[in-house]
Amino acid sequence: MSRGHKIIPSAPLVPENDPSTLFVSAGMQPMLPYLLGEKSPYGPRVADSQKCVRTADIEEVGDNRHQTFFEMLGNWSFGDYFKKEQLPWIFEFLTKEVGLDPRRIYVTIFAGDEKYNLPKDTESVEIWKELFAGAGVDAKDVELGSLENAAEKGLQEGKIFYYDQRKNWWTRSCSIQDMPAGEPGGPCSEMFYEFPEIEHDPKYGKHCHPNCNCGRFLEFGNSVFMQYQKQADGTLREMSNKNVDYGGGLERLTMVHNDQPDVFQTDLFLPAVQKIKELSGKNYDDCKKEFRIIADHLKAAVFLILDGVEPSNKERGYVVRRIIRRAILQLKKLGVTDLEKAGKEIVEVFTTDIKMIQIIEAEIKKFGQTLDKGLKEFNKLQNISGKDAFNLFQTYGFPLELTEELAQEKGLQINKQEFEEEFKKHQELSRTASAGMFKGGLGEQSEVATRYHTATHLLHAALRQILGEHVQQKGSNITAERLRFDFSQPEKVTEEQLKQIENLVNEKIKENLQITSEVMDKNEALQSGALGFFTEKYGDRVTVYMIGDPSTLRQAQGSRSLFSREICGGPHAKFTGELGKLKIIHEEGAGAGIRRIYATLSS
Repeated sequence: MSRGHKIIPSAPLVPENDPSTLFVSAGMQPMLPYLLGEKSPYGPRVADSQKCVRTADIEEVGDNRHQTFFEMLGNWSFGDYFKKEQLPWIFEFLTKEVGLDPRRIYVTIFAGDEKYNLPKDTESVEIWKELFAGAGVDAKDVELGSLENAAEKGLQEGKIFYYDQRKNWWTRSCSIQDMPAGEPGGPCSEMFYEFPEIEHDPKYGKHCHPNCNCGRFLEFGNSVFMQYQKQADGTLREMSNKNVDYGGGLERLTMVHNDQPDVFQTDLFLPAVQKIKELSGKNYDDCKKEFRIIADHLKAAVFLILDGVEPSNKERGYVVRRIIRRAILQLKKLGVTDLEKAGKEIVEVFTTDIKMIQIIEAEIKKFGQTLDKGLKEFNKLQNISGKDAFNLFQTYGFPLELTEELAQEKGLQINKQEFEEEFKKHQELSRTASAGMFKGGLGEQSEVATRYHTATHLLHAALRQILGEHVQQKGSNITAERLRFDFSQPEKVTEEQLKQIENLVNEKIKENLQITSEVMDKNEALQSGALGFFTEKYGDRVTVYMIGDPSTLRQAQGSRSLFSREICGGPHAKFTGELGKLKIIHEEGAGAGIRRIYATLSS
C-alpha cells in the first residue's frame, strides 16, 4: 500500500469469464482484461493474494515444494511503472520485510530470442547488479541459455543468469511458439533462494544451477514484464501498455522466510502432517511422498469445494474426485484401515465447515466401498492391458496412476495409449485444469466469452422485467457452446414466459444498444440503482456496465432508458448487435428457490 497499490480480494477458483480453462491456475488470469488494455476499476496499481489450483504438474506433488492448491501473492502495474521501479521495490521487500539474506538470492533473466526478434534483457541485469552491489554483494552475470547447457556449465560463481525462453519468458502457454493469437506474455526475472546444506544430486545434471531440480535452489518469486501480444500471423507485437505482473507463492515465501526447504514442514502443512502421523503410526521422514500427497490433495479439495466444485465425473468435479481418491489411496498405502474416519480428521485440520466435511466424507465412503473389490480384481490379472486399466478406472474408480503403481510392483507395464483410446471412447472428462476447453486461440476465446457474458446481462434484465424484481443472479457459467444462468425464482418458468424472455433479449440485440462503462465507488454504484449481487468479490471501486440508449446515458441515474445497469468485472461487447440471436434451450431447477437457464447464441 505504501507504493500506491489497491489491495483487492481473490477471484474464485472457478473463472467467471474465461471458458478456456477449468480453474484459475495463475494469478494473472483474473487480471487478463486489464493486462490487455481494459481500464481497471481499482486503478493502475493493484496487489492481491489469488487462490490457484494447478493440476498440470500433479505428478510433481510429493516433492518438497509442489502443490495442487496454492496462494499467489501479486503486485500489478497496468501500464504504469515498469522495471526500474519494480525490481528495486521487490528487492527491498525481500531483504527488508521478509528478511532474506541477499547473499542467498539468485536471479534469472531472459536471454533473448533471435527468431522472434526479442532482445536480451540487459536492462534488468544492470538494475539487479546495482541492487546487489548496494547490499554488498558482487553480482556476476553468466550466460547459460538452455537447461542442458546450464547443467554442463554450472554456477561459475555467478549471481545473475541468462536463460532462454523455456525458463525466462512467461506466458500461460509452454513456449512462444505455443502461444495462441491474442495471448500476452513477456520476459521475466525469476528469484531463487539457496539452501546450501542440500548437496547437489548428479542425477539432475553434472552441475547445479538455479533451475536445477535437486532442491538446492527454490524459485519463490517472478517479475513478469508483460509487454507483448501474439498476433494471428505468429509474430509478437509490443503492446502500448507495458505491464508488470509479480507473483510470489505464499507457501514458498514462507519456506524461505523460515529457512525451511520443505513446504510440508511449515505451519501451512505441519498440523496435517502431524495428524497423518497420529493416524498411521508412520514417520514423515520414512514416507514423505505419501504424507505430502495426502496433505496437499485434501487441502486442495477443501478449497475447491469451498468455491462450489463438488466431486463428480465431469470436468471440474472430476478433478476434485480424482485428488480425493488419490489422497485416500496414499492413506491406504500407509496402512490406515478406517479411511472415512482418517480422511475426516485430516480435512478437519483445514476446515470446520460441516457441509464441506460431509461432502468429502461421502466421497471417501463411496470410494472405500469399491477400493477393496478393485484390488481383488487387480490381483486376479496376470497381464494388465490398457483396456484392463480402463475397466479398473471405470468400475472401481482406480486412477491410471494407481494401476501403474500396482503394476510396477508386479514388474508389469501398461499400454497408456490403449488406455487413452478406451478412455476417450467411453468418457469425455477433463484430465487437468490446464487443458484448454477451446481449440482456438485467446482471441477466439475472448470473443466468444465476451458475447456470452454480455448476453447474461441482457438475460438478467429480461428475467427481472418478465418475472419480477425478485429475480437475482445466483451464478453463471460460460463454455464455447452456451451460457448457463442461475437465478432466484420460487417456481418453474412457463414456456410462455421463456418465449417472452427470449423475445425481449433478441429485441434488445436487434436495437443494437450501446454498452458503456463507468468506474465509481461501490456504495455510489449501488445507490445509483446498479445491480450487484456478488459485491464481496470487488474492492471499493467498481465498474458499472450500462446497456441503453447512448443519447440518454447522461440523464438522471437509473433512467428507464437503460435496459441494464450492473456492477461487473467484464469483458463486454461494445454494442448488443454484436451478440447474434439468443435461443433458450432448457430451463430447470438448480436448488431450493433457484432456477437455471441454458441458452445459445447464433450469428
